[in-house]
Amino acid sequence: MQTNQNKMKLLLNKVPEVTIFFWIIKILCTTVGETFADFLNFNLGFGLTNTTLLMGIAFFIVLYLQFRTTKYVPGIYWSTVVLISVFGTLVTDNLTDGMGVPLELSTAVFSVLLGLTFLFWYLSEKTLSIHSIYTRKREIFYWLTILFTFALGTAVGDLYSEQLGFGYLHTGIAVVIIIACVFLAWKFLNLDGILAFWIAYILTRPLGASLGDYLSQPPKNGGLGLGTTGTSVIFLIAILAIIIFLAVTKIDTKAKNETAETNQTHGSKKSVLTQTISVLCIFLVVGIGGYVWRSNDIASQTNSAQTTLIGQLTDFAKIESDMINKINAKDFTSAKKGADELEHEWDTSEPKLRKIDGTTWTKIDGTIDVVLAAVRSSNPDVIHCKSSLTQSLSTINGANK
Repeated sequence: MQTNQNKMKLLLNKVPEVTIFFWIIKILCTTVGETFADFLNFNLGFGLTNTTLLMGIAFFIVLYLQFRTTKYVPGIYWSTVVLISVFGTLVTDNLTDGMGVPLELSTAVFSVLLGLTFLFWYLSEKTLSIHSIYTRKREIFYWLTILFTFALGTAVGDLYSEQLGFGYLHTGIAVVIIIACVFLAWKFLNLDGILAFWIAYILTRPLGASLGDYLSQPPKNGGLGLGTTGTSVIFLIAILAIIIFLAVTKIDTKAKNETAETNQTHGSKKSVLTQTISVLCIFLVVGIGGYVWRSNDIASQTNSAQTTLIGQLTDFAKIESDMINKINAKDFTSAKKGADELEHEWDTSEPKLRKIDGTTWTKIDGTIDVVLAAVRSSNPDVIHCKSSLTQSLSTINGANK
């Protein structure tokens, strides 16, 4: 019995204490998940499928190491978080860009999967506290939950920032306000700490994505122009520095008294259930209400007689034609600037064009992704760039006529 208790105490240390550094690294990891995936996909020209496979293999290797450890190791734990953020982002991106699954459906599916994970976790272990991860079963529930939070955060963030046209900046500001409200509710209104933690954990994903987008986008698109490479390098260095700091100071290895958190009275459990249901209702009302309002607003801005994309894609055809000319002249610098313009204009027009014809929009979006990957490659190939542009231009012209 004593041996088993000692093993449980060792495993208890596999999850860090929730400090300010926990949230800083979480946001940094989320930002890296957004920018590093784009770096591999576009800058190195791996493509979405190969990037997903590479990151998936790396994630499962590090996850295996995480399960093999018998205590919290900052380097392994946070490497797992970084890779699960990249992999979770890519899962949603593959469903959306590779398989054409609507973001509304992805959001609904990942919400259900996350909810079921929480339900089975609680029914099995009677707690959802991250300070109770001292068995293999709880550790599996923990990492499965985190994977679904990243996938769901990606779907929700992309749905509101891109498809509904709020933009990453406004989406990020909205997320900060919501997180602040959750913090105040926890601090002054007795909102359950575990419930508040998981709400914040989910919402930091779109927050990190908005930060990554703001830093990496060129100035003319409203960003700082650091690029995906620069942003990824800066944030990875910051993550490494904080991990070294935590490894030396060990300020995030203090185990909490789990008894105080899990041995709730019957009344407190009823209170938490009431709070959970109330929070879910608020998010459903605000989320669905905002979605309906924005969708109707976009629909009102679209000509009711416009049921096809005919005549709506001329500007994109011109941009790609100019890019072909630049590629023929081997002026890759100008071609990459054209790629930035193409991406910005396409993303800006997404809400309207997608509303008119979502199927055709998805098809064109896939060809544009191939163009961006080819042109932005660190060593662009003329033939590959021209073929991707020719195919994309053909698809655009076919829908535009």
